[in-house]
Amino acid sequence: MAAIVYQTSKKTGITYAYESVSFWDKEKQQSRATRKCLGRVDPETREIIPTRKKAAAAQKADIGKRGPIPITDVSRSFYGATYLFDSIGEKIGITADLKKCFPDTYKQLLSIAYYLILEDKNPLSRFPRWAATHKHPFGKVIPSQRSSELFASISEESREYFFRLQGKRRIEQEYWVYDTTSISSYSKCLNQVRFGVNKDHEHLPQINLAMLFGEESNLPFYYRKLAGNISDVKTVKNLLADIDFLGFDKIKLVMDRGFYSEANINDLYKNHLKFLIATKVSLKLLQSVLDSKRDEMSTWTNYSQKYDLYASSSTINWDYSQDRPYKGDKLKAQRRIYLHLYFNSERAVEDEKNLHNLLCTLQEELESGTIKPEHAKLYDKYFDVKTTPVRGAKATAKQDVIDKAKKNYGYFAMLSNEIKDPIKALEIYRNKDLVEKAFGNLKERLNFSRTAVSSDQSLDGKLFVEFIALIFLSYIKKKMQKKNLFKKYTMQELFDEFDVIECFEQPGHELRPGEITKRQAELYHAIEVSPPSLQ
Repeated sequence: MAAIVYQTSKKTGITYAYESVSFWDKEKQQSRATRKCLGRVDPETREIIPTRKKAAAAQKADIGKRGPIPITDVSRSFYGATYLFDSIGEKIGITADLKKCFPDTYKQLLSIAYYLILEDKNPLSRFPRWAATHKHPFGKVIPSQRSSELFASISEESREYFFRLQGKRRIEQEYWVYDTTSISSYSKCLNQVRFGVNKDHEHLPQINLAMLFGEESNLPFYYRKLAGNISDVKTVKNLLADIDFLGFDKIKLVMDRGFYSEANINDLYKNHLKFLIATKVSLKLLQSVLDSKRDEMSTWTNYSQKYDLYASSSTINWDYSQDRPYKGDKLKAQRRIYLHLYFNSERAVEDEKNLHNLLCTLQEELESGTIKPEHAKLYDKYFDVKTTPVRGAKATAKQDVIDKAKKNYGYFAMLSNEIKDPIKALEIYRNKDLVEKAFGNLKERLNFSRTAVSSDQSLDGKLFVEFIALIFLSYIKKKMQKKNLFKKYTMQELFDEFDVIECFEQPGHELRPGEITKRQAELYHAIEVSPPSLQ
């Protein structure tokens, strides 16, 4: 199994790329590997530049081999959907970047990604059946054992190289949405499977997955697997370290309030990153401003008809601090930050209704004696309980606590060190829903709601291929939304429309696509792909 490995010379500082081929040593009963130098790595583009001898040999080998590879067998395959993916892969650079990072296996990776997209929720064991009837990049069957070996061969170096290449293709001026999700697992063999806050509300151990998306491109380009018991707020520091390592510049991050902490805001300032982050309105930093604006929040000048809410912004000071171990002190300074406050009256009514329902439930439990341990803190927070031999338990609500809770109903807040306008901030933040939808695609359509692998190495590899498939799905989904195709088609119906198109391969002739209807041609154009045609 071949993989690309990178190593930097301590004498010259030059990084070289090696082809590492793994094999099983029967005598020593252990896995071994051999390496072959492919060339040096360009420090700017990260491209592999062959050495003079290898470049000359490659040039000599290419003589007389130009043009398409001749077809030796007669075949008839389904082609329309995989042609769509081929075209998208070339257009947004997935194929080119995979080829650079995985020169020996990129076609297999693409073929499995295509299968995962088209065969909704089907296991990889059915790949040979699909491959026998479809035109796909690898062109051959990949047995189940072979796919496991393929996943295990995906190295961390090659994966991060791919992230770097894809990140460079994203628009520098767009915001990058950062979020996490949980993936449940029954496995007891995976090191990072732990019990944590399960975002699907399942009572199972899990791993967590963090991901970055382009807010305008709607495409994912980075992810990281985490232990299941890691909270969102603890992931930001490593995210910033990865951003620095991957060489991303001019970063703008969008995050929900689960990532907020004073330490994280300080780190974002320290790394000179722009950000938009939701926060709790109960923060002391916000309460003084909110209290001064309550009376004027619901005025006409603050009303947005488009979003049916009131919005206001204030410029406040952030107390920035930075530990400096090299100087043995702590730097303290004031940083300007924009506080965006919002009030939605319908949300306030809904919040109050939910509180009343909760209070009724708690009171009934207390007075009937059906105490639930998980509600212990809520009982103490909202009620005083007195018990007499005759009347039993009597729960009296703490009205001052209820009034304090209601005071902030309908309000929500965000902080940014760049965006001044509250409505613009709201629009950018609401686009982060694309991450939630992408996580849904990963779990449901790509059948990754449960981890079905037995080793961490296989999990890492399969997750990477699922990520490749997710890029294709995200691109197609954005185009479908842009052209309002979801009014007529589900994504599966769109793929089915393309998947019936055949192609014919015959010795001495170029590949010939089958007949294409007017509707199919229009759908290709809607996805911004030229329909297949005879060359």
